[in-house]
Amino acid sequence: MKIDLPAREKVYRKNSGILVSLHLDGWLLFGIFLLIITGSLIVFSASGADQEVLSRHLVRVGFAFVLMLFFAQIPPNILKIYTPWVFGIGTIMLISVLLFGDIGKGAKRWLDLGFFRFQPSEVMKLALPMMIAWLFAHDSLPPPNKKMLIGLSLVGLIAGLIIVQPDLGTSILIAMSGLFVLFFAGLSWRWILSAIGLVAASLPIVWNFYMYDYQKQRILTFLDPESDPLGTGYHIIQSKIAIGSGGLEGKGFMGSTQAHLEFLPESTTDFIFSVLAEEFGLIGVTSLLLLYLFVIGRGLYIASQAQENFARLTAASLVMTLFVYVFVNIGMVSGLLPVVGLPLPLLSYGGSSLVTLMVSFGILMSIHTHKKLLTS
Repeated sequence: MKIDLPAREKVYRKNSGILVSLHLDGWLLFGIFLLIITGSLIVFSASGADQEVLSRHLVRVGFAFVLMLFFAQIPPNILKIYTPWVFGIGTIMLISVLLFGDIGKGAKRWLDLGFFRFQPSEVMKLALPMMIAWLFAHDSLPPPNKKMLIGLSLVGLIAGLIIVQPDLGTSILIAMSGLFVLFFAGLSWRWILSAIGLVAASLPIVWNFYMYDYQKQRILTFLDPESDPLGTGYHIIQSKIAIGSGGLEGKGFMGSTQAHLEFLPESTTDFIFSVLAEEFGLIGVTSLLLLYLFVIGRGLYIASQAQENFARLTAASLVMTLFVYVFVNIGMVSGLLPVVGLPLPLLSYGGSSLVTLMVSFGILMSIHTHKKLLTS
């Protein structure tokens, strides 16, 4: 007897656990919860036991979790249908930022909608990789060179619109999310090496004509922070002091003198890793990295099990983007990379980046659990 899809879904949910019935992956959810709990404790400590800061953080975490749950219910084929519309609206909003954007700290990055301010670049963190995955959805991989060029053009367009805000750090990270899709789609090494050569050749032009003085100073500070220990190099020096002073076991919870004595800037957001390293030492840092590795590994497993191009490329790109965010933040506060003002995923004080990240987890879970439903 033929069973229609709703009836099949009803039977499947009846015979499955509550997590699967909610389209949630238990292993991924477990890793996310451990990171959120760890982050909440460190935010509380870094804020000097400020209960109001912790309360606001938990409210934002709760809102982001609701969004994750909502997006987990949307089947990948529905996401694929609406991807071009979301990408188009996001592009229009980026153009609107340049024309009508709200200026803050010398940059146009926000749209003031009256009742709240909105940063359109957050939408493109998801919309760009999903749009390129949509472009390759019905092709055999690797796709034709013509579509590869279209994908590269989309990456260049969005990165360019964000660079001129100016927001160099975000533009690079969003471009990476799109380039990951191209890489997993089978971009040849000839193209990759050519792109690297082109970027290297353009660096002097970018440095002299397109980079602002504060951006140049960040790179110079990264190369030699001790050249100005009381000025531009102060924050990164204090961050390395915090990380190094943690030793093997750390100073214990609430024991971060660098944060409590206000030597560390943005101790609840960009430099929260330094607080964790000071309080829990090498053991805490290693545990955190293993936890991130678990979440990333689970995400890549979900990507490998996806049933068609759009879901597979989207999932792989979202997971690798998470990896880049973790790598850049930890490298930044450790003095291995220039400071770009990037929060540590799931640990830093909640904001728009937390919402975007939890939505991406919702999409990952949708890809995994709806795949199970289809095969059932």
